[in-house]
Amino acid sequence: MMRALVLLYGILSYCIFFATFLYAIGFVGNLIVPKGIDAGDPASLAVSLAVNLGLLSIFAVQHSVMARPGFKRWWTRFVPQAIERSTYVLASSIALILLFWLWRPMTTIFWDIEPAPARLAVWGLFWLGWVTVLVATFLINHFDLFGLRQVYLFATGRPYTPVGFRTPALHKVVRHPIMLGFLIAFWAAPTMTVGHLLFSAVTTAYVLLAIQLEERDLVTFYGEDYRAYRRQVRMLLPIPTKREKQTS
Repeated sequence: MMRALVLLYGILSYCIFFATFLYAIGFVGNLIVPKGIDAGDPASLAVSLAVNLGLLSIFAVQHSVMARPGFKRWWTRFVPQAIERSTYVLASSIALILLFWLWRPMTTIFWDIEPAPARLAVWGLFWLGWVTVLVATFLINHFDLFGLRQVYLFATGRPYTPVGFRTPALHKVVRHPIMLGFLIAFWAAPTMTVGHLLFSAVTTAYVLLAIQLEERDLVTFYGEDYRAYRRQVRMLLPIPTKREKQTS
């Protein structure tokens, strides 16, 4: 019964995550979903700014704190190890759902690209960003990243083994293709409002900070293997390092 419940919990958490991910595409792009980033009646600038910064801060704190090894060691004293990742994924989804629900639109236009070919090109970048995010998760094991592998192994009575350090495909070009995909998707807006600009700017700052925290943990876990990788491959910009240029 416990194994079945753990598996069900992991599947449910994943389904909530994936629905949230799809909604995020519509939210950022103002596409299809009931409430996009620019939808609704604007409130005062001060109120909107305070609410939106608060919502972004909730997600940033949850997403960073729960990802740290020290928190995981403490947290797994109270929850089974098998559902630690699923719980993290579920909590991140809830933080995003809260953001989608309570976000205050700030609709003053910062830029508006009018020529049709240019708008089409920007929309192409928008979709390229989201596809990059999704593909990059599968390259490093999508199901482990979002907790399904852990609950499946527990349900079938097999011990969990880490995926290990690998640098497939996109990871040979940049160290963090998932984050790069998000940044492309967030900034690729044919019409950029002040609210969308705030969202993009704050999430970019958060991504740069989160990468530093994550890489510190990766160096601790993988040691010289990750240090060598960091010397050879850029963090976000897909341009050769000095060593690669000398070799070529």
